[in-house]
Amino acid sequence: MRKAISLACAALVGVTGATLCAGAASAQQAPTTSTRDSATHAVFVQTNSTAGNSIRVFTRAADGTLTPAGEYPTGGMGGTEQQAPLDALASQGSLVYANGMLFAVNAGSDTITAFHVNGTTLTDAQVIGSGGSFPVSIAVYGNLVYVLNAGGDGSVQAFVLDDGILTAIPGDNRSLGLGNAVPPVHISAPAQVIVSPDGRYVLVPTKNHDTVDVFQSYGGWLSDQPVASPSANPVPFAGVFDPNGDLLLTEAGTSTVTAYRLNPDATLTALGSSESNGQAALCWIQEIYPYYFGANAGSADLSKFQLGPGDLPKVTNPTVTETDAGPIDMAASDGYLYVQNSVAGTVTGYAMNWFNGVPFLITRVSGLPKYNTGGMEGIAAS
Repeated sequence: MRKAISLACAALVGVTGATLCAGAASAQQAPTTSTRDSATHAVFVQTNSTAGNSIRVFTRAADGTLTPAGEYPTGGMGGTEQQAPLDALASQGSLVYANGMLFAVNAGSDTITAFHVNGTTLTDAQVIGSGGSFPVSIAVYGNLVYVLNAGGDGSVQAFVLDDGILTAIPGDNRSLGLGNAVPPVHISAPAQVIVSPDGRYVLVPTKNHDTVDVFQSYGGWLSDQPVASPSANPVPFAGVFDPNGDLLLTEAGTSTVTAYRLNPDATLTALGSSESNGQAALCWIQEIYPYYFGANAGSADLSKFQLGPGDLPKVTNPTVTETDAGPIDMAASDGYLYVQNSVAGTVTGYAMNWFNGVPFLITRVSGLPKYNTGGMEGIAAS
């Protein structure tokens, strides 16, 4: 494996002019912040239009309210998974803000777009092949960017970010072997690519394959095969890591959240019992510490979780916050929560009452692309 890492570093020097061997020796690199990003905060919404994908930008005021601030084409096409019930991409992380940059998937053209962010202005769009078919999710760790392609067998492609430019790491594309169609059928298409807090593992929940596939990452160079661990409940969808380094994973088939310990051998061990929220189609999860919010597309509401005894997720009262129809992906910044509502074609914003942990509605943006065999998906906040 050490030889393979050295070869990967040598290849990257030739492609990017930057040496990543230090990163290959240790994946403990902390995320960085770009000086290009101004103090103006924004919320970004991906239209996912099949006629031409674009990003709508909204200024976020100090009180969390949103005001339109422009629209930017990605240079690619949106896409729609087969038999998708409420959201076209059926994924989490299709639009990601990190390192003063915004990363978007163009599922319909098998590309991704990287923008530089200056407040509410997007510049220097770079469009690059995703390394597979139908990209649906992106994860960033330091100068490493991982893209999940959901079409066909599914794959994870690793990229390096050097001076704001993305370059695919040669030979660093790993198949998931899922045998799906192109475009993929939503229930059997993987939903998210997730990086562990230390950067050493890259995880992919596989929905109705009922596993979480885990690659080991050696400074971005992925192990040849993932380790597949069974999920505690059907249809693992999306996850976040808690402060203990455990994975909190939503399982849409039972509308539950389960905590998993990530072991050194890349296996996952379920901790305790799963926590049900009693709602329908819990898929997306977003942290506003110490709370975790889950979006229930089927019951048009949000559930709030908190770590309880044994650091296991527990539903906390009140358990439900109403949203507009079709809540899907979410984003958070400075304690504000923004929810993308695919059926209503809105984004609703919430502030937290920190005395009782109850979110309350503060803003609503309407006129966004509604789901109708297509529609918006992907939201991020600076």
